[in-house]
Amino acid sequence: MTQLLLLQKVIDYIDDHIKEDISTDTLSKLIGYSPFHFSRIFHQTIGYTPMDYVQKRKLQYALVDLVKGKRIIDIAYEYGFETHAGFTKSFKRCFGSPPSLYKMHCPISLPQRLCLESLLQKKTGGIVLQPKILSMPSFTVAGKTFETRLQNIAYTRDAPAFWDQRISSEESIETTLYHLLSPKKHGEYCFNLSGPELEDHFTYLFAVNFDEGTTIPEGILKFHVKASTYAVFKTPMVPKEQFVSSIKGTWQYILEDWLPDSHYEVDEDSYDFEYYDEHCHDWEYDKIYMEIYLPVKEKQ
Repeated sequence: MTQLLLLQKVIDYIDDHIKEDISTDTLSKLIGYSPFHFSRIFHQTIGYTPMDYVQKRKLQYALVDLVKGKRIIDIAYEYGFETHAGFTKSFKRCFGSPPSLYKMHCPISLPQRLCLESLLQKKTGGIVLQPKILSMPSFTVAGKTFETRLQNIAYTRDAPAFWDQRISSEESIETTLYHLLSPKKHGEYCFNLSGPELEDHFTYLFAVNFDEGTTIPEGILKFHVKASTYAVFKTPMVPKEQFVSSIKGTWQYILEDWLPDSHYEVDEDSYDFEYYDEHCHDWEYDKIYMEIYLPVKEKQ
């Protein structure tokens, strides 16, 4: 049995015993490796230590119980956390907010079973965590549009990665927009503005937040985004050289794996977009990530 298949056996075991005590020793014995060798190859392949992964996986399953309205203290004990505080601290570190807040935005689907071979082929750079389901009010951005012709365009993931555009010129798009518009909030957006009827034509908008009262310079498009509900995904944290492939791979995972098995479908009346903030600054962080916002509605 290949190493990847052995690790897949471990991943499946963790899901099947998610509410039990799971140790590195137990997992290493499952495939006949020493704990040291197992931990090393698990981290190299998955991107987390075995116990980090087990904890994150427990927390992803705990989201379902949050949606069902179970008490946080009961969920904590059920998944092996000794205290309410310990569960809350781990949850906040994993998802970025405490469970008391996050439960309003939990997906209603169980986390999908992971296929390591598929994730490696997609080059995501790691495990894609369950999204946050977020209802956002309308907002306005402003930026520059770029035109190209491509086949089979459906989502922003089909656009040429804007990253190359940012670094290919002496003065990047990002720098230009911040200079012209001076938005109060930092963050860049990438939208696909093409309709489904335009099969081979692609217009994408690279934009920043627009503050009311700001003058729109020539060549800049002001774009209003209506209130929508989004599934918000974070790409795995990867080094700069893997960033573009991680974005593309995460899009593939969302559309090919997560969406078909979820309780959601794409809301075709809204726009998907990519969001980049300081967490994608490779001069500040060794590993970087961005967020993908997919407009969704519950399947009928």
